[in-house]
Amino acid sequence: MSGHSTYEPKTGFERWLDTRLPIIRFAKDTALDFPTPRNLNYWYTFGGILALMLGIQIATGIVLAMHYVPHVDHAFASVERIMRDVNYGWLIRYMHSNGASMFFVAVYLHILRNLYYGSYKAPREVLWILGCVIYFLMMATAFIGYVLPWGQMSFHGAVVITNLIGALPIIGEPVTTLLWGGPAVDNPTLNRFFSLHYLLPFAIAGVVILHIWALHVPGNNNPVGIDLKNKSDFVPFHPYYTIKDGFAIAVFLLLYASFVFFNPNALGHPDNYIPANPLVTPAHIVPEWYFLPFYAILRAVPDKLGGVLLMFGAIGVLFALPWLDTSKVRSMRYRPTAKLYFWIFVFVALVLGYCGGQLPDDKVIPGVSSFVLGGSDLNSFVWLSRVATAYYFAYFLIILPLLGLTETPLPVPQSISDPVLSHPAATPAGAVASPEKRG
Repeated sequence: MSGHSTYEPKTGFERWLDTRLPIIRFAKDTALDFPTPRNLNYWYTFGGILALMLGIQIATGIVLAMHYVPHVDHAFASVERIMRDVNYGWLIRYMHSNGASMFFVAVYLHILRNLYYGSYKAPREVLWILGCVIYFLMMATAFIGYVLPWGQMSFHGAVVITNLIGALPIIGEPVTTLLWGGPAVDNPTLNRFFSLHYLLPFAIAGVVILHIWALHVPGNNNPVGIDLKNKSDFVPFHPYYTIKDGFAIAVFLLLYASFVFFNPNALGHPDNYIPANPLVTPAHIVPEWYFLPFYAILRAVPDKLGGVLLMFGAIGVLFALPWLDTSKVRSMRYRPTAKLYFWIFVFVALVLGYCGGQLPDDKVIPGVSSFVLGGSDLNSFVWLSRVATAYYFAYFLIILPLLGLTETPLPVPQSISDPVLSHPAATPAGAVASPEKRG
């Protein structure tokens, strides 16, 4: 997609460097002159936002690691010391904790945009799979990081999740023992989690580089979802999209700053400000908000192993999406039936998140029994989670494959210029647009 390089060294130093390490040429060709579809909207700005948030997380995490003590007797106190005694420690810690939430806000919107515009389809399958790898690594990093403050929710969340991993056949017990470093969650566990939490963001950065590389081979998808061939359909990334992305990043940073400065604990749990106590279990162990849909899927199944397999399957099914969607049309702009099911899917994901945050014994429906609950009254949130979980998997495994075979899509334009240039207002009265203008 990049084509022939147009970079010309202007100084003696640039010419000397270009013959030995053409890094300036590489940056100009891939970041500035890279041909980009000229019809990208603001939903395509979240890639840049995510890159910025990753940089913020790594930078603030390095500073926090300088002051954090990975020991069960000192971890909680070291976090409080960062907040109270380290210069601007409160700011760095709140930037890091809320940055994780903003990271997931951006990545969920980024994923939904890809689903809507079909950016996972050929020839971008590897690009999508690398994105799924990044998402999985993000989830692992976020869970491990949540344990580090060693508050009540941190400790008991670690106990619950690591025990769930132990339910997996064959690999479950060895992996759990490896994570624990002993017979239970204790100081070796905290040391391992701290090491992994420091390492994984750099692994994510490495996969992000591959992700960007894989993007530059076929180029960007676009809202119309067609392959572009005319040079007039492209513009250089700079200055058109650097300005556009810069504005979107500034708006997103305002949202981020509103949490950091005005409501930094809104997305956390108050129990995590209580030091970890293995002898006192919180009334309701709940993960961070970005894990709640998967937590609801886990609780929807009464069997422990079944719940764990479905929870991991909810992520694993994303990897197979390019081959599950059988439609030849990428963008849902031209797939009205698929668009309807997509918005139902978005609603179902929100319902799962809501159910995941509710107490498991809230709002019992009297007189409604379930054989999987041993004949007891059925919890309305469990029932709702089961229905939502069924739709979640049906969307990927049944609806998308069948829609590709049964749906009649709307006509897809041959060029991104067609919807504009074919409009009567684009052609003077009595004149006919030339073939060049139409295509």
